[in-house]
Parts: sequence; structure tokens; C-alpha cells
Amino acid sequence: MIETSSGPERLLPQSLGDLRQLREEFTRFMMEYKFGIDEMSTKIKILQDEFSQLHDYNPIEHVSSRLKAPDSILDKIIRKGCEPTFSAIRETITDIAGVRVTCSFVSDVYRVFDLLAGQADVKVLDVRDYIAEPKPNGYRSLHGIVEVPVFLSDGVVPVTVEVQLRTIAMDFWASLEHKIYYKYRKQVPTELLRDLQQAAETAHRLDGTMQRLHEEIHRADVAEAAPTASDDLTPSDEVLRQLWHARQQSGLD
Repeated sequence: MIETSSGPERLLPQSLGDLRQLREEFTRFMMEYKFGIDEMSTKIKILQDEFSQLHDYNPIEHVSSRLKAPDSILDKIIRKGCEPTFSAIRETITDIAGVRVTCSFVSDVYRVFDLLAGQADVKVLDVRDYIAEPKPNGYRSLHGIVEVPVFLSDGVVPVTVEVQLRTIAMDFWASLEHKIYYKYRKQVPTELLRDLQQAAETAHRLDGTMQRLHEEIHRADVAEAAPTASDDLTPSDEVLRQLWHARQQSGLD
């Protein structure tokens, strides 16, 4: 039953069929964005594992993702005056699928984004650098709108994903700001807003200090320890000796 201006009205079979088709289309639409998140998350996970196994430093601290709920998408369609078709939604709303990467240092933010943007199947649509140009409230982060291919049974679908990259300090500030706005239902007292801006500057100075310390340690080559690797991937000394002898006998070395 649905309510109309003339009172309760039964859904006709034709209407039920239309609703079923619309549900299927909406579900497929949402799945495409879920798979887009999976694609980007896999790319980032591969970088994480590579840095952990083969390098002495992993710039990626944490990765999270979120898929905007159907009701939130509908709310945004209404706010933006977007035509209620899936093709128009794809063009207009770019944050349905989101992946957030938390890095140790500011330089890591740009490095990781460059590594992702440099992959052949990643198309960069837009970049918003809120680190170089923070928002008025003090928010800092690097936002990249990218397009990745999703391979389905009936073909390839390009999917837009928003990738946010920030430092630990930026992420801590953003989390606190979100909690404050939620608590006060966006009617935040002026004094708290001023404190938030000051906290953002403090976090920014902390990032600068940590970056300088990191660079000094790197230049001094203090951390020369071998990278920690999984026993499943790292060969033992005995395996290496046997491989070396096998190569000697085969004349490969």
C-alpha cells in the first residue's frame, strides 16, 4: 500500500513490475560502486604489502572505506537538483564511493597519491588539495576523484571513487571536528569553532615537526634494519644457499 493525495491506493501489477526493475537497477548501481571501492582498496593493499616486504618503510598507516547509503544518495540528489536518473547521478555525485588513506607524513600523502594516479588503469578526474589550501575551518586533506574500471560479467564499467589522503594528525582533527558537529547538530558555538581552528594549526605544526624529524633520520641512515617480512614470503638462509649452488651448477651466475 502507498499513500497518495487521494488516500490509500493498491499498487497495480504494472507498478509492482516497475518497482522491481527500479530496485534491480539501483542494486546494480550500488554494486558497481562497491566494486570500485574493492578495486581501489586492492591497489592500496598491494602497495602496503610491497612497502612492508621490500622496503624499510611503509608510508600507509591505515585504510578505510565507505559506500554512501541509498537514502543519503537520494537526499543529495534533491539538494543538488540532480536529474533522478542513474546516468545523471554518476555525472553529478562523485563521492558515492570513498576510500580514505592515512599516512605518517605529509610527503607520504603526495607520494601514495602519485603512485595510485600513475597506474595505467586509474584516470584522475579532479584533485582538491586542502593541504596546500586548507578550508576556512582548518580542514586539511588531499582529495582525488579517480575513475577505475570494474569488470563485470557483461562488460567493463568505469566507476568514480573519491580517495582522501591525510596524515594521522589531520585524521585525528577531522574525526574530532565531525564528532563536534554531530553533537551540536552543526550549530557549533563560536568558541568551539575558534578552538577547532587553533587545533588545526597545532596539528599542522606537528606535521611539519614530524616531517623534519623523519627527513633527518632518513638522511642520517639511522634506521638500517632489514624490512620485516612474512615467513611465507621470505626465503630462509638455507633456501638461498641451495638456490645459489643450483645457479652455480647451471652456469647462471
